[in-house]
Amino acid sequence: MELASVVTPAFWVGFILFVLAMLALDLFVLGGKKAHTVSAREALAWTGVWVTLSLCFAGLLWWWLDGTAGRTVANAKVLEYLTGYLIELSLSVDNIFVFIMIFGFFAVPSQYQRRVLVYGVLGAIVMRAIMILAGAWLVQQFHWVLYLFGVFLVVTGFKMLIFADAESDLNKNPVLGWLRDHLRITHEYHGEKFTVMKDGVRWFTPLFLVLMLIETSDVIFAVDSIPAIFAITTDPFIVFTSNIFAIMGLRSLYFLLADLNGRFHLLKYGLALVLVFVGVKMLIVDLYKVPIGLALGIVALILVSSVLASLAATRNRKPLT
Repeated sequence: MELASVVTPAFWVGFILFVLAMLALDLFVLGGKKAHTVSAREALAWTGVWVTLSLCFAGLLWWWLDGTAGRTVANAKVLEYLTGYLIELSLSVDNIFVFIMIFGFFAVPSQYQRRVLVYGVLGAIVMRAIMILAGAWLVQQFHWVLYLFGVFLVVTGFKMLIFADAESDLNKNPVLGWLRDHLRITHEYHGEKFTVMKDGVRWFTPLFLVLMLIETSDVIFAVDSIPAIFAITTDPFIVFTSNIFAIMGLRSLYFLLADLNGRFHLLKYGLALVLVFVGVKMLIVDLYKVPIGLALGIVALILVSSVLASLAATRNRKPLT
C-alpha cells in the first residue's frame, strides 16, 4: 500500500519551521515562561488565532496543489485535511475534560496551569510525530492493520458511550502511584518549578506529578486519535498537519472551556459516536469508501448536535468551576 504524499519535502520543512517558530514565540516572547492566569479573553483570542491559521493553511495547501497537481487533487486533499482537523480537534476536547480533572485533583493554582500545558503540548507533538510515523509504516506494510484500527475505534467508542459518566479516582492511577513510591515529593508548590533542592537533595513538586499525568493522558488519547485520522487519509503530511494544528490550539481551548465544562456534558457521547463512525468507515473501506465530504458532514453534524443538546439541557444550570 503506497502512502506517498503529494507535497514536496520543502512543504514538510516549511511546516516544521512554522511550528517551531510559533512555539518559540509562545515560550520566549508572549509570556510562556511568565506565570499568569489566562483570561477568557486571551484564551478566546488565541483559539481564534489557531483556528484561523489552520484554515489559512488549508487555503495555502489548496492553492499550491491546484497549481501543481490539479483542481481534483487539491479539493480532495483539502477535504481530507479539514475532516482530519475537525476530528482531531473534537477528540482533543476529551483531553480537556481530563486536564480539568487533573488540575482540580491537585488544586493547581490557575497561574501555574499554563506552564504545564506548554510542556504538555511539546511532549504531545513529539509523541504524535513518532506515532504517526509508526502508524504510517504499519499501514504501508500491512493493509490489514486498518481493520485492527477500525475494531479498536468501534470498541473504544462503545466503551466511551457506556462509561461516559463514570467517575475517575486519580488516587488509583498506577502512574501516580509509582511516582509517589519512587520520588521525593514536596507537599507544597514552589512557583512554577517542577523540582527543587532541599539540603542538597532533589525533590519533585506536585506540579511535576501533574505534568507526568498530562503527558500520560496525551499518550492515551493519541492511541485513539491516530487510528481515527488514518480512517480519513493515509497521506502522512495530512495526518501530521491536522494533528499538529489541533494540538497547538489545545492549550487555549482548555482555558476557554475550563469554566464551562459542565455545560458540555453530552459532548462526550458525541465524541464516542465520532469514534464509532470513523471505526466503521475504516472497517468497510474495501466495500464502500465513504466520500470525504460526506464524512466531514456526518462528523460535524454529530458534534454540533451534541453541543446544542448539552447547551439546551444545561441552559438553567450555572457553569461548574
